[in-house]
Amino acid sequence: MRCPFCSAPDTRVIDSRLGNEGDMVRRRRECLTCGERFTTFETAELVLPRIVKRDGARDAFDEEKLRAGMLRALQKRPVSTEEIEGAIGRIKRRLRSGGEREVNSRLLGEWVMNELRELDQVAYVRFASVYLSFQDVNAFREEIERLQTGKRQG
Repeated sequence: MRCPFCSAPDTRVIDSRLGNEGDMVRRRRECLTCGERFTTFETAELVLPRIVKRDGARDAFDEEKLRAGMLRALQKRPVSTEEIEGAIGRIKRRLRSGGEREVNSRLLGEWVMNELRELDQVAYVRFASVYLSFQDVNAFREEIERLQTGKRQG
């Protein structure tokens, strides 16, 4: 791997460790020319299924879009970055493990709501209000009542 400091072509691995629940390898490297040390992360490049939108359009899965939506719902809530990344990782594993070439956006939305319900109930209601297009305060009340009784319809 090329050194990011001096662009020398040769570096050596000093240390390797598993990270992110075993989905990634973290490597500490040292440049053989300038002696600087840096960290690289290695992950398997797997193709995720395409997402079929409500209007029938098909888009590539966008992890950043998923993260942004979850972060918007979790804004100012007491949920750690590790918990959020864990939830995103579980959603990506479900996408991969299904073996499907395409996944309906509605199913992906349900998975996101399930993860948010476990992380933070306020974030769950925020996301659900947009995702399920709540029309009035009664829709909020009904969803909160379902949340309190542990039942989710749909």
